[in-house]
Amino acid sequence: MTDFARILIVGGGYVGMYTALRLQRRLRRGEAHITLVDADSYMTYQPFLPEAAAGNVEPRHVVVPLRRVLGGCRILNGWVVGVDPHARTVDLRPHGGPGRVLGYDLLVFAPGSVSKTLPIPGLAECGIGFKTLEEAIHLRNHVLAQLDLADSTTDPAIRARALTFVFVGAGFAGVEALAELEDMARDACAYYPTIEPGHMRWLLVEATDRILPEVGPEMGRWTLEQLRARGIDVRTGTRLLSALGGHLVLDDGAEFVTDTLVWTAGVRPHPLVRDSGLPLDGGGRVRATTELTVEGFGNVFTAGDCAAVPDLTKPGETCAPNAQNAVRQARVLADNVLATLRGRALRPYRHAYAGAVAGLGLHQGVAQIRGHKVRGLPAWFMHRTYHLSQVPTLNKKVRILVDWTLALFFRREIVSLGQLSDPRAEFERAVRAEREDMPEPVTLR
Repeated sequence: MTDFARILIVGGGYVGMYTALRLQRRLRRGEAHITLVDADSYMTYQPFLPEAAAGNVEPRHVVVPLRRVLGGCRILNGWVVGVDPHARTVDLRPHGGPGRVLGYDLLVFAPGSVSKTLPIPGLAECGIGFKTLEEAIHLRNHVLAQLDLADSTTDPAIRARALTFVFVGAGFAGVEALAELEDMARDACAYYPTIEPGHMRWLLVEATDRILPEVGPEMGRWTLEQLRARGIDVRTGTRLLSALGGHLVLDDGAEFVTDTLVWTAGVRPHPLVRDSGLPLDGGGRVRATTELTVEGFGNVFTAGDCAAVPDLTKPGETCAPNAQNAVRQARVLADNVLATLRGRALRPYRHAYAGAVAGLGLHQGVAQIRGHKVRGLPAWFMHRTYHLSQVPTLNKKVRILVDWTLALFFRREIVSLGQLSDPRAEFERAVRAEREDMPEPVTLR
């Protein structure tokens, strides 16, 4: 290892950012150089995506600029397209220009996960996930645009299609996203004279027989009752068979047409994991040791959604791929990187599951904390308090708190900024109109 150890971090999510943050605080001057590589220049705090989609929080306040908080690190943006753990190199493809090869002495491999999809006809063309800020903003604009369309059209078929919203997957992402957006749309109905909340059709489709398994069976049943009491059609033990052209077919025989299909049915390791050359388990995750190194590679560390980390509190099992574990694993991982640099013993990762909290719209929530079950307003308050405490940087904490405070006095905005997804459309229309108005050129003979 050189005098300046080269620490390369692949992935700027929970594990990557928190590991880099801890390392830059604890490394001695001149001890190591840290480089972090990610496709984006920011980390998204995903638990607040539903609130950003519903307009409770400004979208920019749920992302953390990597270059601002990681001033002691080199940030490179682009796609990692290959890893050679034997040569200790990583192939980077920037968003523009030629690729480059990055060498390392110690590698933190944490590319995270992507949406887990199925080969359902029409899903790729009609569906949208709910893992990124861009998807959350699009869904907010899309739902409000559908209300605009329904209020403006005289065609009952178009109106029914616009007012049908379908979510597939009843884990945290699906339930929270649906609950927050339904709550937003219900409030927005006050501004649409021809739309009442009962005119909208919200459906939640889940292949298993329960929803929100993270909060336990009892709280899951209570959540199911609350959603159905709001008029949301929750179908458990049901699968989506087809979505061709927005015509959805379920295996219980139901069929309907919609322009809104949100897919939140789980995640899988990032595709880079498969091509990393690192040992994988049966689920396609990197096989990790209890010290968060990769099996067979003492200079490669891993954690988070892409890693199969042994759960010392449940022998024989691996840690759940959730934010709670990712943040805590990052702390141990950073300490073990430092221990490796300084020739000290590594410590194992051990964390007992503390529980889970979920928001179900304004003033509604559900939680199970260390065996204690909480629901309604107290759970909603716990959800906000916990996640506010976990958001990185004081800057973001204050901004989110200001957003919530303003919401106590003013109603949320219901403006659809659909052009954000296609910003050149208006300019292109202007160009076409200009061409149509221009006289035909005169040919001189």
